[in-house]
Amino acid sequence: MRAATVSRFGGPEAVEITEIPVPLPGPGQVRIKVGAAALNPVDAAMRSGVFGSGGQERIGLGWDVAGTIDAVGAGADWLVGNRVIGLATGHTEPLGTHADHVVLEATAIAAAPASLDDVHAAALPLNTLSAAQSLDMLGLRQGQSLLITGAAGAVGGHAVELAHRNGLEVTVLASAGDEPFLASRGAGDFLPRGANLAPAAFDGVLDAAGLGHEAIAAVRDGGSYVGLWPGQEPESERGIRVDALDVRADGAQLAELSRLADEGVIVARVADTYPLADAAAAHARLAEGGLRGRLVLIP
Repeated sequence: MRAATVSRFGGPEAVEITEIPVPLPGPGQVRIKVGAAALNPVDAAMRSGVFGSGGQERIGLGWDVAGTIDAVGAGADWLVGNRVIGLATGHTEPLGTHADHVVLEATAIAAAPASLDDVHAAALPLNTLSAAQSLDMLGLRQGQSLLITGAAGAVGGHAVELAHRNGLEVTVLASAGDEPFLASRGAGDFLPRGANLAPAAFDGVLDAAGLGHEAIAAVRDGGSYVGLWPGQEPESERGIRVDALDVRADGAQLAELSRLADEGVIVARVADTYPLADAAAAHARLAEGGLRGRLVLIP
C-alpha cells in the first residue's frame, strides 16, 4: 500500500509516497481503509523536523482519518464495515493516516457523523479534540469571559462553537473578513487582528494564534491561559494558570463531537482536496497560508 512519509527533513519536497506492507491490527486495534485524511500544521512541523525522528528511519505523516474498518483485532469492540473517524497521535511513528490503510487503537476512534462524507468528517478529529480539550483545560464556567485568538483557524473556530454552546461570553480576535463567519458560530464580540487587547479583561484566553505575552496580558489576575504548542507558552504572571495543549486521542470525547457535528453545532470546513499521490503539493499549498478550512488527502 501507499503512505506519505519523510526520510529526511525539509520543505514540501521532502514528502515521499512510499510502498509499505498493509499493516495488521493487534489486540484492541482496528485497521481502517482510509477514505480521507486531513493535512494539519502538525504534519508540516513533523516534515520539517520540529519533533525530530525519534530514531526512526522513516516517519509516517497524518493524524486525522475518516474511513471504514476492514479488519478488527482481538478484543476491539468494532465491526468490519463500521464507518469511523479517528486520531493517530505521536510525532515519530512509522505510519500515519496519510496512507491507504492505518491501524489505530479501538479507543481512539468514534462513529463518523452520518451527515458528513469522509472528506468533511476527516477534518474533525484533531481540531475538534484540540478545541474541546483546550476548553477543558481553561476550566471556565458558564457566564465567564473567553478570548480566542486566531479564532478563524480550524481549532479556534471549533473552540468558538463549543465555548458558545457551553455558555461562555466569547470574544474573538481574527481578520476582519472573518467576522461574519465567527458571528454565525457564536462569537459575541469581535476584535480585528492587530487590535490592542485590553489588559486583564478576560477570565481566560485560548491563544490559538500563539501571541504569547500579548495574549496573557489580556487575562485577569488569577485567570487561565492555554496555548496550542507546548514549550511556546509564556511564563505565568499575576497568578494566571498557564497550560499548553498536548492533544490526546479520546474515542468517547470524539463520539460526542461527532454527534455535535450531526446536530450542526460543529461545522467541518474543507478548503480543498488532493489525491494522496499529490501530498507534496498539498504541503506546498498549506505552506502558502491563508486557508479557511483544511486540506484533505484522498487515497
